[in-house]
Amino acid sequence: MKAIGLHQYGGPEVLQTVELPTPHPTAGQVRVKVLAAGINPVDEMLRSGDLAGWYSDTPRPYIPGMDMAGIIDEIGTDVDAALGVSVGQLVVGIVDNFGSYGAYSEYVCLPARSVMPVPANASLPEAGSFLMNALTARNALDNLDLPQGSTLLVTGAAGAVGAYAVALAKADGFAPIAVSAAADEAFLLEQGAVAVIPRGEQLAARIRDRFPDGVDAVVDAACILPQILPAVRDGGTLIVLRPAEDQTLERGIRTKFVNVRDRSTDHETIARIGQQVAAGLLPLRVAAIFPAREAVTAHRMRDAGGLRGRIVLDFEHSGL
Repeated sequence: MKAIGLHQYGGPEVLQTVELPTPHPTAGQVRVKVLAAGINPVDEMLRSGDLAGWYSDTPRPYIPGMDMAGIIDEIGTDVDAALGVSVGQLVVGIVDNFGSYGAYSEYVCLPARSVMPVPANASLPEAGSFLMNALTARNALDNLDLPQGSTLLVTGAAGAVGAYAVALAKADGFAPIAVSAAADEAFLLEQGAVAVIPRGEQLAARIRDRFPDGVDAVVDAACILPQILPAVRDGGTLIVLRPAEDQTLERGIRTKFVNVRDRSTDHETIARIGQQVAAGLLPLRVAAIFPAREAVTAHRMRDAGGLRGRIVLDFEHSGL
């Protein structure tokens, strides 16, 4: 089969079409013919070499991609019948990619517990754009031990993970405070933010102006911990989404790294996210769609920034 991968680290230009053995599912797995694959920040981290330490002893090519949607065309043995998977079913899946295993592929085998039906009314590009981000937000919130009504600051709130964190926090009974560009205020208020603080200079001071006691916790989707640390109350919690050692900082503030890969087979949570998408709680935002063969151009657009929503690679019509 064909896939989009890399033999060396660098910019988007290192991505190329590669040939790999066509996989077949093992026990507990399904094989999915990939029709759409979302591009996420972790894909750029793999491509650029930020994960080189993790990949150091792994044969190349490396295949990015954790988000995908497609059609089940083969089922392995010992798949729990209660999961309801079947050949011909359109599904969304999260791929715990590593080495030459990733969603930027014509076919991918993954645990049946990592897939769910495409939500009602979602297009295939939309279906390939959201699961990793929504599950990341869910995982962040599940690592907070806070009572309802607690204030939760979300940085990068207009991005994919941030917007889902705002919406899910509101549904959980928290009071989400969004940090974003001023132009995103209306969207974030619709998602449930109780306040939108424009990013920029003196950010922590401006948050304290609105919330003098400090916020109870932060989901730092924008990776701006030093800027927002003074806005956190004594003993508060900072959830970080990029690999880092957990720490106790000044004033007893704790940082905690959460990894979405830990939840990649949490089928109950994955299915619940699908229900929330179908119910309209979680917005599906696709910024652009590119044929998979144009992955280099798609990554260049992602690297340029300023997007609202995910870029999706179309494998259904890609002609790889």
